[in-house]
Amino acid sequence: MLEDIKPHIAELRSRLIKIVVIYFIFFLIAFVFWKPIFNWMAKPLLEALKHSQNSEIIFTGLAEPFFTAIKISLFAGLVMSLPFILYQIWAFIAPGLYENEKKLILPFVFWGSLMFLLGAAFAYYVVFPVGFKVLVTFGGSEFTAMPRISEYVSFFGKLMLGFGIAFELPVFTYFLAKLGLITDKTLIEFSRYAIVIIFIAAAILTPPDLFSQIAMAIPLLLLYGVSILIAKAVNPEKEE
Repeated sequence: MLEDIKPHIAELRSRLIKIVVIYFIFFLIAFVFWKPIFNWMAKPLLEALKHSQNSEIIFTGLAEPFFTAIKISLFAGLVMSLPFILYQIWAFIAPGLYENEKKLILPFVFWGSLMFLLGAAFAYYVVFPVGFKVLVTFGGSEFTAMPRISEYVSFFGKLMLGFGIAFELPVFTYFLAKLGLITDKTLIEFSRYAIVIIFIAAAILTPPDLFSQIAMAIPLLLLYGVSILIAKAVNPEKEE
């Protein structure tokens, strides 16, 4: 039994090493350009701060800018290496697939990367402008917003990754349906549990504020509905 598992463990270790190496390379590239990346990340917050007098982004620790640059590079490196990571995931499971299923690797990498970027773009261009303005002006004139750069970068990264992962739902649904593992009936029957899981996932993947959780839960519910249609088109439940 152990002898049968060893090749899979060796293969997994090889894939993980490749992922770590590529991720580290992109991390270094992102670290070189961390300031332009931060300027892009800070833009939604700076726009929101215009609605609050005397507000600005600050740091309170001497090493905070340096560690913020590390956080930014970790986030950017992950996004840039995502296609390679998805490729390695599919390559790991490919030996257990049929020949026609192995050919799905490029669509999997392409659509997986694209949907992640769409989710991140939805967060950046739709959720952030409204959400940050609400959060910054929530206290009215009684408070002055002075967010710390490190806290903001963590907040930003968590939301972007959360929305990116959330938008992967239709992609994984398509490929699971293509492999014959799920049908539209499966998803419909599971929907009552899916709603609960979606709100739990939204609470985990977003910061602990109601707006962020609802902003993620609603698109996820819509994406789940889209996933049912995708499964019905790819692998419909056969009538008895």
